[in-house]
Amino acid sequence: MLVSCVKYNDFRSRNYTMKKYLRIMLASWLIVTVLVVLSLVVIYLRNGQAGLDLFIQQWPLSSLPIALASTALTWLGLGVLVYLVFREKINAQNALTFAGLFLILFVYLNVLRERFRYGDYHYYLEAANALIAKQPLPDTYIYLPLWATLVQFIAPLGDEGVLLILWLLNIVFLFCFYFLLQRLLERYGFSVHLAAIVTTLFLLVNTPLHRTLGYVQVNLLVMVLIIGSMLLFPKRTFISALLLAFAVHLKTSPAVLVLAFLLERNWRWLIWFGVGFILIGLFPIVINGISPYYDFFTNIRILAQNTNTNFHDTSFDSFLRFAAPFFHINPFGTKILIYLSKLLLGIGTILVMVRNVRSQTFLREGGGGAIMLNAIPSLFILMTLASPIVWDHHGIFVAIPFLLLLKWLHSPAEWTWFSFAYFLEFILPSFDFFPWSFGRLFAPIIVLVLMWVAAKRDEPSRLFARAEAWFANLAPVRA
Repeated sequence: MLVSCVKYNDFRSRNYTMKKYLRIMLASWLIVTVLVVLSLVVIYLRNGQAGLDLFIQQWPLSSLPIALASTALTWLGLGVLVYLVFREKINAQNALTFAGLFLILFVYLNVLRERFRYGDYHYYLEAANALIAKQPLPDTYIYLPLWATLVQFIAPLGDEGVLLILWLLNIVFLFCFYFLLQRLLERYGFSVHLAAIVTTLFLLVNTPLHRTLGYVQVNLLVMVLIIGSMLLFPKRTFISALLLAFAVHLKTSPAVLVLAFLLERNWRWLIWFGVGFILIGLFPIVINGISPYYDFFTNIRILAQNTNTNFHDTSFDSFLRFAAPFFHINPFGTKILIYLSKLLLGIGTILVMVRNVRSQTFLREGGGGAIMLNAIPSLFILMTLASPIVWDHHGIFVAIPFLLLLKWLHSPAEWTWFSFAYFLEFILPSFDFFPWSFGRLFAPIIVLVLMWVAAKRDEPSRLFARAEAWFANLAPVRA
């Protein structure tokens, strides 16, 4: 009894000391933050922008607004981390989740700070400026008009202003994507700890994610909307349908995923999706009229007639257009092969989807939405590869089928093929060597085959079960 009391008092003493130091750290962080902000305000009020220029230098080959935003967010992240520890918001149950979050946040803020030129946001800005000038959408903009319509509200801020806002939004979307992806893995039967580890490792070294953030692409927002729609179904039917409708207006390819919800025969969701899609589609018409939609269809028609190839474009179209001359296939024959390859992909995807639904491959038990959750992983592959253009950053769209397979791989051969596909899709840097750069075309097809094989499994893999047991012993989850 005496020993127990001594140990308890010792624990309380150490805990008090830790709280004391954390309080000092938090107070110091607040003081430094206030002093920095006040100093900048005083300098600006006394000397204006010229005064700030004396204290802030722009490093060559970098963007000053991005550098300042990266630094500020990193500093704020430190303060939030200290606050969460001080307030005991981080515990054994969520420690891995927060550790992964701050690790990813600090790594990407450093990586993205070094970028000099950001790519695709220029296309968004050009489209927005065209709408403002009442001109047709440029042929480089191949999306429905919604995103360009939203960007036109910030277009007056100029190139650097638009870049900074979209860059900051992408950091927010990365934050949301991290938590939603982890929550989705938990919905599919991963433990809290294993879902946190898998999500962290997946995002930490990920070429499509690097390219998405580096180009200030809209992919992360699309994935946040899709996963949000999946998680809210069927309890929040209206919001779930609205989120997916919004995603389709950003990139038309997520429309393929509606099939998974259709299998649920939830007519209320389908009605709300149709209504939401129409209402969201009316917004650009109210702002800019109907002509941007005509421009969209014109750009799609131009894209379909494209005869060029690009080794960063890992679509069937690009691959077959480049390979055709070596086999003396004329342009008409090449188009036939392109359509045939996508038809075969569609048939294969439907067969895998039906097999996964019948065998309940990915979700053997649970609440409503089990049919959708078993059907949708294969549709992500069709959504990605059926597109006429598949850039290397589009690989982020096949994240879910890749990660779900971790639970159902049994034999060494399956692990070998999966590892090879994962390496091609997420690890290999982006490069321009034919045919190796088209590994991102064949990697999802390998996964589609493995999903067919996984349908006959009755139990998760032993490796997965051991990992779950190890994490459970390492940090037990409180009931």
